[in-house]
Amino acid sequence: MNKRESAETLALQAFAWLLAQDDLVGVFLNATGAGQGELAALAGDPVFLGAVLDFLMEDDARVIGFCDASTLPYTAVMHARTELPGGQLPNWT
Repeated sequence: MNKRESAETLALQAFAWLLAQDDLVGVFLNATGAGQGELAALAGDPVFLGAVLDFLMEDDARVIGFCDASTLPYTAVMHARTELPGGQLPNWT
């Protein structure tokens, strides 16, 4: 599995975790404008998966909650985000 596939897998795990959080799922849907009927199709979109990780990274408590539930290091979300569209760090050299 390459870095991109690993990032997509982590983002899908984060998405599933997020959908199970009653206090966050509505906030997430409002923030993205996604409807519940679209979620299955959007789960296959790398850009949307990047938005899932962006949403998590807006609040440390979200990152901690997901990573603790998944037994991942807290930096895993940030590293995965850099592998998805729109998450690449600029090359300043």
